Formats: sequence, structure tokens, C-alpha cells
Amino acid sequence: MFLRQRLAPEATLSYLLGCGSCAVAVAVDPVAGDEDWFIEQATQQNVKITHVIDTHVHADHYSGGRALAERTGARYCLHESNQARVNFPFHTLVDGETIEVGNVAVQVMHTPGHTPDSICLVVTDKRRSAEPWFALTGDTLFVGSIGRPDLAGKGKEWAEQLFDSLHGKLMGLPDAVELFPGHTSGSVCGAGISGKPSSTVGFEKRFNLGLKITGKDDFVNYILSDIPPRPTEMERIVAANLGQ
Repeated sequence: MFLRQRLAPEATLSYLLGCGSCAVAVAVDPVAGDEDWFIEQATQQNVKITHVIDTHVHADHYSGGRALAERTGARYCLHESNQARVNFPFHTLVDGETIEVGNVAVQVMHTPGHTPDSICLVVTDKRRSAEPWFALTGDTLFVGSIGRPDLAGKGKEWAEQLFDSLHGKLMGLPDAVELFPGHTSGSVCGAGISGKPSSTVGFEKRFNLGLKITGKDDFVNYILSDIPPRPTEMERIVAANLGQ
């Protein structure tokens, strides 16, 4: 399998991954304006992009997901909870389902908290092992930080969901699983995000201060005590990403 990471404006990290031997690939969280990069990378790798996935409806940048899907003939995918929100057709993703990409398996893990529709993608290279290799964590978990839960004014409610998603799901992955987040340092989607573009489950368990808090109430107080400024033009960006 192969994995490409793209650093875009707003400190956003996007991904192209797939199976070279079967000539298929998945694009994750492409930013508007980066469509040519994904197409060029797919051409260089000699693969066809079959799925374009946004890990959630973004509030800090315009998504290039639908445009890339239209240009490549791929399915544009969001979590099923968006069915009553967005104004365009999309392929629904459900918790626990697996997208087969040649010899690569991409499992959908619904991890609400940053937003109700947030997902992580757990990736396995079946030619190497039946165990997962890495996870794309979107804005649920960053290197050294955790996604903010306050953008819709439901900070306490969403922070409680985020605690459950982290401790009930994501941190249940083996410690050796690598983590590739949706942002690096400079993003307003979390406080104190590291500039390192990847980590592991085990490292974050040991050194991510938010993950070391095991009580839900204490976690809620912690995550809401240090909130960055809201993304610039957030309402306009969200409306565009919803197709409004």
C-alpha cells in the first residue's frame, strides 16, 4: 500500500492512500484548490481514486471533496448523520463498515465530539497483517492535543461525547497503531497541537495531557478551559461545505 500526506493552508493535513498493485485509492479531507495535487499523485502512482472521504463537515476550510469526486468519478462520502443536513447527494458511511481498496481495508469508526458526524478511518494492509496499521483521526485527535467540541455552542454535551469516542473507541486500538491527524500546529481546531505530523496510540496515551484525564467531568472542564479563537468566516465555510 501507499500513503501520501499533504499539508494545505490552515495547517490542514490531507491524505491519499491505497493499493498500488490493484490500482485503486482513497482521498481523505482534500482542501479546495488541492484537487490537481490529488489527481497528479494518483497519476504518478497509476491508481484510480474510487472514494473521496471528508472525516466531517469542516468549519475552518472549504472542502475540495465534492469537486475532486466529480473530476475523478469517485464516490463522495460522509457519515450518515449528515443526511438531513447537506443539500447534495453523497455516499453514506456507517460506523463499523469497511471500504475495500484492493489489498487495503479502510474501516469507518464514528467518533462524535468535535462534531456529531466526525469519523476516524482505521487502515489495514491485508498483505502485511490482519491487524490495523494506522488511523486517520480527522479532528478527533491531534498529536499532543484533542479536537475542540465547542463550535456549535454545545461544548459540554459534545465534550462528553468526545470523551466517550476517545476512551471507548479510538484508544482501544493497539498501542503500535500510527495516528495521522487532520491538522498540525497552527490550526484553530485544537489547542497546543504539535508540529509533528504523526504519532502512535501508545505515545499519545503516555504524553497527551487530555488523554491522561480519566474522569469525564474533569475531561470536560479541561477541554473547555483552553479554547482557541473561532475559525475565520466559520459560518460561511460551513454553509458552503453543506451545499447551502
